[in-house]
Amino acid sequence: MATDRIREKMTQLRAESDAALARADEAEAKNKKLEQLLLEKEHEIKSLSVKLDNLDSELSKAENSIADSKADREAGETTKMTNEGLTRKIQLLEDELDAAEKNVKETVEKLRQVDVKAEHFERQVQRVEQERDQWEKKYEDAQAKYRESQAELDALVASMADL
Repeated sequence: MATDRIREKMTQLRAESDAALARADEAEAKNKKLEQLLLEKEHEIKSLSVKLDNLDSELSKAENSIADSKADREAGETTKMTNEGLTRKIQLLEDELDAAEKNVKETVEKLRQVDVKAEHFERQVQRVEQERDQWEKKYEDAQAKYRESQAELDALVASMADL
């Protein structure tokens, strides 16, 4: 009797251990996917940072050029036109910078939405797996009933044949 309880406890502990290992494997897989997604987003952020640095560098160059143009303003009308061109270039660079910042914000929001959707789909998969397990159990029960009915039918046919 004590050995039976020990065996039951061992069986229970094995089942719990197997369940914990399965959960750990699922968590590791999910973590790996999220790390991959994070890595992709980090690469995208690095790329955008490099672009932003380049834009800042270009902006700095443009600002320096404007300062030089102001010093040469007395030289004539051509200097004024150059100044207007550089101002437009600064505006374009600022617009590109604004667009890049907006893109980063949208990417972060999309990542958040992907995480929410992933969690939703994981819950759906769990629910569907539970339903599948229930249907499999019902199928096994129906199979057992069918076998019993078939055995009873065979016995009835055999007893009728004896008459």
